[in-house]
Amino acid sequence: QVQLVESGGGLVQAGGSLTLSCATSLDTFSQHIVGWFRQAPGKERVFVSGIKWSDNSIDSADSVKGRLTISRDNAENMVYLQMNSLKPEDTAIYYCAATRGWSAVPHWESSYAYWGQGTQVTVSS
Repeated sequence: QVQLVESGGGLVQAGGSLTLSCATSLDTFSQHIVGWFRQAPGKERVFVSGIKWSDNSIDSADSVKGRLTISRDNAENMVYLQMNSLKPEDTAIYYCAATRGWSAVPHWESSYAYWGQGTQVTVSS
């Protein structure tokens, strides 16, 4: 069982920045992948970015490359999502999720077995 707790959401103006945090129960030797997903109002949950615990390799959705960046604090077993140049369309609930058994970061929601409770990000125009 993997525990994930997101924090850092809030209200920000368009063009602003926000950093989301995901506290994990993983340890240094875990073989998991941790991903960020988001769900906008009335829409399905979609992949944003993910990181492999074993080698810190990253994969991100094309729509967020250059603006939303995932990173990891190895010592604290934390995962972050740095969000820059935010747009109103980035408004969503952001979820942290974990999985294992994949050679590459999966983009499908169904690939992830463990989920946090989500944190709301609202970008005003």
